[in-house]
Amino acid sequence: MRIRRLGRTGVKVSPLCLGMMSYGSPQWRDWILDIDAGWPIVREAVELGFNFFDTANIYSLGESERVCGRLLKEFFSSRHEYVLATKVGLKMGDKPNQRGLSRKHILESIDASLQRLQVDYVDLFQIHRWDRETPIEETMEALAEVVRSGKALYIGASSMWTWQFARAQHWADSSSGVRFVSMQNHYNLISREEEREMIPYCLDQGIGLIPWSPLARGFLAGNRTADRRGDTSRSTSDTIAHGYYYSAADWEVLKQVEAIASELGKSPVQVSLAWLVQKPGVTSPIIGATKPGQLTELAAALEIELSEKQISRLEAPYCPKLPLELR
Repeated sequence: MRIRRLGRTGVKVSPLCLGMMSYGSPQWRDWILDIDAGWPIVREAVELGFNFFDTANIYSLGESERVCGRLLKEFFSSRHEYVLATKVGLKMGDKPNQRGLSRKHILESIDASLQRLQVDYVDLFQIHRWDRETPIEETMEALAEVVRSGKALYIGASSMWTWQFARAQHWADSSSGVRFVSMQNHYNLISREEEREMIPYCLDQGIGLIPWSPLARGFLAGNRTADRRGDTSRSTSDTIAHGYYYSAADWEVLKQVEAIASELGKSPVQVSLAWLVQKPGVTSPIIGATKPGQLTELAAALEIELSEKQISRLEAPYCPKLPLELR
């Protein structure tokens, strides 16, 4: 894999990141794999050259971090060989201080995450969403303290409005100096609203993009119809995907994906991912896998060079939609 820089930082990451949400406890979601089932998939990722892994404290309510830590220790001989990211902010329990981006929750959460991951630091500590109840100054100062303490090397953010992200960066520039280096945003062929403001802002500021849901929660695999929305427990129960995707324009985009895939002798997921990794500013899309062989197929997308004409065909049917956060 051709290693890429994460934004303007000096840290180098693989051009695909393995999302670890799929590994943890089936008690959290019935499609989650336990450590034994996840073992061969993480091994496949390492063998393919993945060095970037993303998890969050909310995934399986901490069990994903435990599984992630154990597997990475098994497959890598030393900590400097991989780049590890986790997140904070979403609800971890019913108590009032078990969520959000207060100083209390951030400082308690990083310690808990490190313990579960069995590491001394994470490379990237990300806020999972914007917290409307906590002043951004409090959040940014707490994150700066995490970095100054050596418990995280960099900080990142995920899905928010561009004005919110810019406000946080402005505070960092004028106070702590600890800026976000990455944006984990929702970006794929049938959800391109981030191209309006967030992506241009990140390009201007040198912020690395590590998109989530690069295959539109499986829609771009080309194995669904308007009447049959998947055949796995996750796809059939995914109310977010059912409410956000499956528009007439989405099907037209998929038709172009399938046509170009046929012309190239590739799969729809490979063409969809190839489009994304060629977009300016995209460092490392976060991909998930629950079956052996899926990562090998996706990694092959890195060898596809789409022409300008093919890219235009893929993008032409797109129609604007409300950002996912408004639904």
